[in-house]
Amino acid sequence: MPVKWVLGCGAVRRHLFGIKSGPRRGPDNDLRSPRAFHTSLYHMQTQRPFIQPPAGTAIVVARAGLATRTRRRTVIGLPSAQSTSRPQARRRHTRSRASTHRPTHSHALTHPPAHPHTRRLQEEVELNSGIASFYDQSTGLWEDMWGDHLHHGYYPVDADGKAKGAVSNRQAQVDMVDNVLSWAGVTDSTDVKNMLDVGCGLGGSSRHVAAKFAGCKATGITLSPYQAARGNAISEERGLGERVRLQVADALYQPFDDASFDLVWSLESGEHMPDKARFVSELYRVTAPGGRVIIVTWCHRNLEPGEAGLRDEEEELLRKINKAYFLPRWCSPNRYLELFEEAGLEDIKVADWSREVSPFWGAVIRSALSVDGVLGLFKAGWGTLQGALVMPLMAKGLRDGTIKFALITGTKRKV
Repeated sequence: MPVKWVLGCGAVRRHLFGIKSGPRRGPDNDLRSPRAFHTSLYHMQTQRPFIQPPAGTAIVVARAGLATRTRRRTVIGLPSAQSTSRPQARRRHTRSRASTHRPTHSHALTHPPAHPHTRRLQEEVELNSGIASFYDQSTGLWEDMWGDHLHHGYYPVDADGKAKGAVSNRQAQVDMVDNVLSWAGVTDSTDVKNMLDVGCGLGGSSRHVAAKFAGCKATGITLSPYQAARGNAISEERGLGERVRLQVADALYQPFDDASFDLVWSLESGEHMPDKARFVSELYRVTAPGGRVIIVTWCHRNLEPGEAGLRDEEEELLRKINKAYFLPRWCSPNRYLELFEEAGLEDIKVADWSREVSPFWGAVIRSALSVDGVLGLFKAGWGTLQGALVMPLMAKGLRDGTIKFALITGTKRKV
């Protein structure tokens, strides 16, 4: 078995999929069910049709022994007509550790030789786990310091790059949402009925858009169970519980039907996507004909003619940021433009708002160095503290041009 994906009971299942420990009924409602396990693995508890895992993948689920307090492992795979010895095999696995018998896993279901993408999919699962953990730990502190918008603020500048007027940091975040909508051509007269917020955080954008457009319903997806639960609680508190709902889901395997939303919005989540092409493809798929896709994301600069890649010092800067914030490789605004064109989006626009967000990281650093900020960082844990330590690198990257704050939008052709 070339690859094993080891998932501990309880803690890791909750960590990856938001699945509670304890007995569950029904063949498709338990990680002991191969179908349910793979559906959760690839679709984060969605209801989309089940996709087979790549050939050659063996998935090992570690489960704690209940009566004997020992640990045992069961190798599981897809349902098969040959899988007739499961009850007997399960009884063998309940023997105590003192027994000299070692199960041969003869009941394990196997696949043909290894699929070349197995390792990539394993890395995606590990990346998602890290992202979920980071935001589970850090979101509470961010809400205390900055509110329910987890993104850059918009600080207007003049032609020379100097700030025009002063706004509070929280208002700057709300202004970011409004200015992005205006830039993309989504005005007060636009008919927005169903919005999807991909990488929704606590749902700040979702609630703002739902309140801005009469009759609009917003759906948000996040990898963080904490964010989904807390965001839904905020929506209820503000009387928007019927119109704004957040859920745990993977942006690369979304649980929605084709053409479900007339506005698909991703504000600073694209940088977390390991497969940018699939990310754009999924956004396009769930967008209704005539609907609009908007991505606001961190990018590295466009390469100059003749350049094969970024300079070594630029790569090193991004590597340190990636480690702290659980980011895969970055791409350029030009690459997003290509992906939009390949997906079939029309009326595409790209913009660079690096100057408009340049005051943001300085403000975040100052808030982190306040008494409440320092105490909150240590309380949140090492992951959040590590993220705070690289904030100066984000400011440096924006300042020297390595990092770009990019906007990309396009519409899906009407049928």
